Amino acid sequence: MTRYPAPELKDLPDDMRERILAVQEKSGFVPNVFLGLARRPAEWRAFFAYHDALMTPEVVGRESGLTKGEREMIVTATSAANECLYCVVAHGAILRIYEKKPLVADQVAVNYRKADIPPRQRAMLDFAMKVCLRSHEIEEADFAALHPHGFSDEDIWDIAAITAFFGMSNRIASFSGMMPNPEFYLMGRVPRAK
Repeated sequence: MTRYPAPELKDLPDDMRERILAVQEKSGFVPNVFLGLARRPAEWRAFFAYHDALMTPEVVGRESGLTKGEREMIVTATSAANECLYCVVAHGAILRIYEKKPLVADQVAVNYRKADIPPRQRAMLDFAMKVCLRSHEIEEADFAALHPHGFSDEDIWDIAAITAFFGMSNRIASFSGMMPNPEFYLMGRVPRAK
């Protein structure tokens, strides 16, 4: 963090510290977003509650027609449109892992229309990018274009909600000077050390 100092892990409330330590245990490091947002505990809790509801709906007992990889693909593409370095790098890493494709995040971030993805995902990203850049222009035809690809109206809500949530996240990461952890850059590109 360059503009706003992150609190020390030891100084955080127990629930936040436990969550961060669980992430560290799983990933081997603490993603900067966890400490960067921890300076305001109420906002941190709200942020991660909504994040989890969108990105891991099964944890809150909700089904989604989007795969984990598709959710990360939305974040990567729209974060690139918003020029958010943190989210492109961090979520691009997770995208590479979920899709088991080391090149996909770079392709999606630079130009998803030329990425090695199926038509379903291209249609999904067309809609997400319109929500990201021109949400005031969304019309019935945009929904109709997604239905033949197997997206329900609830799935379309997920696409839009993920796009909107990460639009906020992108702006917080950008104005605060949040930088991606170095670990993210190689995740999903090279085999993980055993």
